[in-house]
Amino acid sequence: MIDVASFGEPMVEFCATDVGRIKDVYIFRRGWGGDTSNFIVAVARLGVKAGYICRIGNDEFGKSFLELWHNEGIDVSQVIIEEGGFTAVYFISLLPGGGHDFTYYRKNSAASHFSPSDLNPDYLSGIKVFHSSGISMAISESCRETVFKAVEIVKANGGIFSFDVNFRPKLWPPQIAKPYIEKIMVKADLIFMSKEDASLLYGDTETDKIIKRIYSFAKPKVFVIKMGGEGCLILNDKEKIDVPSFKVNVVDTTGAGDAFDGAFIVGLLEGKALEEIGIFANAVGALTTTALGAVAPIPRRRDVEDFLRSFKP
Repeated sequence: MIDVASFGEPMVEFCATDVGRIKDVYIFRRGWGGDTSNFIVAVARLGVKAGYICRIGNDEFGKSFLELWHNEGIDVSQVIIEEGGFTAVYFISLLPGGGHDFTYYRKNSAASHFSPSDLNPDYLSGIKVFHSSGISMAISESCRETVFKAVEIVKANGGIFSFDVNFRPKLWPPQIAKPYIEKIMVKADLIFMSKEDASLLYGDTETDKIIKRIYSFAKPKVFVIKMGGEGCLILNDKEKIDVPSFKVNVVDTTGAGDAFDGAFIVGLLEGKALEEIGIFANAVGALTTTALGAVAPIPRRRDVEDFLRSFKP
């Protein structure tokens, strides 16, 4: 039985080994990415039974994802291999002053062709947590419809719906994204939102304004504001908990927020207190920033436990 499943777009990653704009660097290392795939890898590495739902191309990149998920023990029974389709790709480099330079090849990818008719209601009705994101909803209309349908099935069977806003203006502008994102947040039991998401989507940068904004239309059981190097803020109907970050040698922040989400869900399923969950998730997110790539640095349970014994926020 699968405990946690996520839906979205896996993307093969080519990460530059040198600092500079993509046009100026020459050597790239192949890895894996895609926010909901990163999320489910984190869940699996932390010891929870995980599954992924998507379409991939019948190409070498798609095959590399199948190998990754198989090696991580992730269930792929709901992964559809699309003949003639292609698996999305992105190139990424680190910039001298910090930040990233991205180039994507994803339009009309196999993942974007997923539709509600591809969903398996029996599979969804048996899971404890379903996770998706704003990126998953942005890549196509059929994927938006898929998220809404999956949520309907999961919640009708007592499951939890976890949603990361992950707003990307290059995929859809705020005026188009906002109605869909707000509609799905109303249905979410758990919402993850970064301060950057709030700034890009609403122009809000102060946490109090973000909280007021979201709670004006949504009532999640747990709301998490991710603040990067500042840690995270966790809210429910009884508590507001500020959890500081861990100070580490940051190499690459790609995928750290996704790994944080995965760790948070794992902590929730294990019945930890919210502050303990925040510390655990911050540790996983911090460790994910200590090497290049979105997936390679995501820690396993023992790594996190060793880290927590050695460091304090």
